Amino acid sequence: MCRLEDIVPNTGVCALVRRRQIAIFRLEGDSVYAIDNHDPFSGANVLARGIVGDLKGELVVASPVYKQHFSLVSGRCVEDAAVQIPVYRARVEDGFVFVEISEVATTCCYCGIGCGVLASVSGDTITAVRGDPAHPANFGRLCTKGLSLHKADPSFRALFPEMHGQRKTWDEPLRFLAARFGKTIAEHGPDSVGFYVSGQFLTEDYYVFNKLAKGLIGTNNIDTNSRLCMASAVAGYKQTLGADAPPACYEDVDSAECLFITGSNTAWAHPVLFRRIEQAKPKHLIVVDPRKTETARSATLHLQIAPGTDVALFNGMLHVMLREGWCDESYIRRHTENFESAGQVASEASLERTAAVCGVPEKHIYEAAKIFSRSKATLSLYCQGLNQSSSGTAKNAALINLHLASGQIGKPGAGPFSLTGQPNAMGGREVGGMANLLSAHRDLGNEKHRREVAELWGVEEVPSKPGKTAVEMFEAVRAGEIKIVWIACTNPAQSLPDQKLVHEALERAELVIVQDAYRNTETAAYADVFLPAAGWGEKEGTMTNSERRVSRVRAAVRPPGEALPDWRIAVEFSQKLSLPGKKSDLLSYEKPEDIFNEHRETTRGRDLDITGLSYALLDERGPQQWPFPENAREGKKRLYEDGVFPTASGRARFVPTPYRAVAEEVDARYPLGLTTGRLRDQWHTMSRTGTIAGLFAHEPEPRVTMHPEDLSRAQINDGDLVQVLSRRGHIYLQAAADPDLMRGVVFIPMHWGARFLGGESRRGVNELTLAALDPSSRQPEFKHCAVRVESAQLPWRLVAFGNSRDVFSLVSRLELLMGAAPYAVRTLIGRDSPGVRFAIAAEKAPQEKILEEIDAIFGLDAPEAARYDDSKHNIGRRILLEGNTVRAVRLSGDTRSEPWLKDLWERAAPVGELRRYLLLPVETPPGLPALRGRTVCNCFNVSEREIDAFLAESNSITALQASLKCGTNCGSCLPELRRKVSFAQTPEAGAPPLTAAKV
Repeated sequence: MCRLEDIVPNTGVCALVRRRQIAIFRLEGDSVYAIDNHDPFSGANVLARGIVGDLKGELVVASPVYKQHFSLVSGRCVEDAAVQIPVYRARVEDGFVFVEISEVATTCCYCGIGCGVLASVSGDTITAVRGDPAHPANFGRLCTKGLSLHKADPSFRALFPEMHGQRKTWDEPLRFLAARFGKTIAEHGPDSVGFYVSGQFLTEDYYVFNKLAKGLIGTNNIDTNSRLCMASAVAGYKQTLGADAPPACYEDVDSAECLFITGSNTAWAHPVLFRRIEQAKPKHLIVVDPRKTETARSATLHLQIAPGTDVALFNGMLHVMLREGWCDESYIRRHTENFESAGQVASEASLERTAAVCGVPEKHIYEAAKIFSRSKATLSLYCQGLNQSSSGTAKNAALINLHLASGQIGKPGAGPFSLTGQPNAMGGREVGGMANLLSAHRDLGNEKHRREVAELWGVEEVPSKPGKTAVEMFEAVRAGEIKIVWIACTNPAQSLPDQKLVHEALERAELVIVQDAYRNTETAAYADVFLPAAGWGEKEGTMTNSERRVSRVRAAVRPPGEALPDWRIAVEFSQKLSLPGKKSDLLSYEKPEDIFNEHRETTRGRDLDITGLSYALLDERGPQQWPFPENAREGKKRLYEDGVFPTASGRARFVPTPYRAVAEEVDARYPLGLTTGRLRDQWHTMSRTGTIAGLFAHEPEPRVTMHPEDLSRAQINDGDLVQVLSRRGHIYLQAAADPDLMRGVVFIPMHWGARFLGGESRRGVNELTLAALDPSSRQPEFKHCAVRVESAQLPWRLVAFGNSRDVFSLVSRLELLMGAAPYAVRTLIGRDSPGVRFAIAAEKAPQEKILEEIDAIFGLDAPEAARYDDSKHNIGRRILLEGNTVRAVRLSGDTRSEPWLKDLWERAAPVGELRRYLLLPVETPPGLPALRGRTVCNCFNVSEREIDAFLAESNSITALQASLKCGTNCGSCLPELRRKVSFAQTPEAGAPPLTAAKV
């Protein structure tokens, strides 16, 4: 980095290392230390200018801004142990200072885009991440979630095996499980056990668990949370094209004249791909979505259909294409079959009828059909809006019918391209890790396929009886049919629909095994046996992304505590399991590469043949697409370019898809349709992202959004607390007005489970949703159920927030209080110095001991805490200062002051002249600076207020980015920034942004 003599003893210098500022310090005796230059409290890169010295025997540097001390050895903040900055190895050699930072190339563990990640490692810690410029899925881009991979709080991790809540060695639970499995199988048969696994598994993990269940134990009761994600896409591909193989690739985005996005808020669910779409600037961007999402706002044509009417729309578009002569008759004649059957259904879907069913103008349907069929190349992108439906397979097939009818497949820029929701749902399908599949896209119902797999595995047979799919498995557990359930790397006690059913199943099960990297998930609470698993950055293997591209996943650090890779846990268990007539050494793998090589052999001659791939080739040449058979020079970018399909006839099949309404229609009692979806900065059940305070900043707490007229009709104001009820249960949360929603439709993000949204039942948003299944894919209908929304009638409110030296401890101590009132919310707040916000609401004030417990948890029982009590009106206030800044707050009975007090806390701003108002119930004290408001740009911590203030003076997005830097890093906020700029330019043409919910 520099010469040692260039650094004055007992001072520091700043060096730029791989685009990161690092503070290097030289102490007496010429010892050198290196830490990150970024001060998390002030947000400034200033630590190199701090004073170094000895503080109670520990070498520290004092920040020149707020004077916090950071250890030069561990990076921990002396004043707040919950805050830690990266530390790097430094040494002196031949008079020069060297800083050691290694980068490990691996793959992101979130959505199915499969972004390459370079993880910087120092010692045993991943200190930073950046996108891998060489990875063809993302070319160096990462979204806010990907850029926060290294920020997950390690204190939430599972560290050791447990039985009934007691710590054990690995040998004890594995021997117990082997004996219990053997006894249960002997008494009730192999179908008395079940495995529920995950699209977040690596391919090697998936392969071992699938072989354990179907090959060793002899049950097909293994399914995966991919059933909730991609099952309808799989069924749609197989029914029409003959194989579960997305025919397009990301490169097709660059050459598509028309992009047709349906059932996907790509801007938030797959932001890196959306950046590529924005860069490609297709001539036509048609978006089909019941909500006016950030994706829909970017569209040249938005079809805002009624929920669940996708099949009607696609049939109507095919009707127009037939009527206008826009079908590719030559392609249909040479490469397809059964066109007449699909055409007959479409002939009944007149333009008038389609418009009436879908709730969109006839001219928009006509225009969509024209653009889709007449464009030089049309690429459709779709996700859960099609899949999570009781008619999800029909939706997929009806869309593919449009591609076949117009010849929009098998050429650059064209094809039906399903976007995978999870990082390795594709890999799980490849190894057959679902109840109805076998290795290498073989079908369980095919006797020849079962014989092939049995021979490959060296077992007598693979059972023919179909296994239980996701929802059906938990129905069987509740009924006592399945006695033992092993849940790995997933959180069904939050993610499955109809949570009452799931919780009852877990309560009644004879034995629940939970294998996870995180100990505090909703499902982990039911674990009789808990097995700690390695997480992202800690294990080796492969994953396959949405475009059939196999990437290496590499370990950057060791797993914490006693955690093991998922495949290793299954192997260790299998070697202790003794079943009559079964080989105990069936899973004799020493390393992940052994598993990959066996999986590779099962693909020989199949549509996904990867016999030409190896770890060595992937390490040398990078990620590759399948098929990649032996002796091939490269994989295939896109499929079916020759018009030949993997069906018996070699032709693609049109599938007739009559329109069927949603499984649960609205009525007088439940007049609103609930749809669920993703937030920009959270992922799935938030096991990982929910430990990162900064990822809450864009959407800080659970809310239901509704059209203003629906709010008015229910006599509810924007920001009021409401009760949302379905036929299965109810939850309380805040209401927010969204004029861009359709009337009669409400939206709740899918992520909020019992860890964040407490109250009476504590089952989260999926207490409301419906377990109606698609008849082909068995995927449940998350995207629509009937609800009503009422005022909560919970006038007494409490909010408390603050930080702690251990956020995990603070969260854990609040656990018992999450059921203390009908409404309870617990979320993380802050950024580099995280804290917790806890809020409850009830009909009347709770017992005093509840308030005392809350005060004790937040340290507000300290003698120095300022206090105010009005027992007559049940109003209380507690404020704890640390120096001249707010450390913790509790407001009860009157919470109007929360916004400005929380703003002071988050900015660590001096209280100053506002001190006199701390105990007064004032909503806006005199002299209060403008509040920051919601964070829009997470990369640079830019708030909505800052953006709006800038746009009041200038409406140029280029100037905005130059001034505030928002949207210049990951780009996840760009769609929202463009919307704001557009509104600033022509306010009468757009809707105002969502207002922040009231306290």
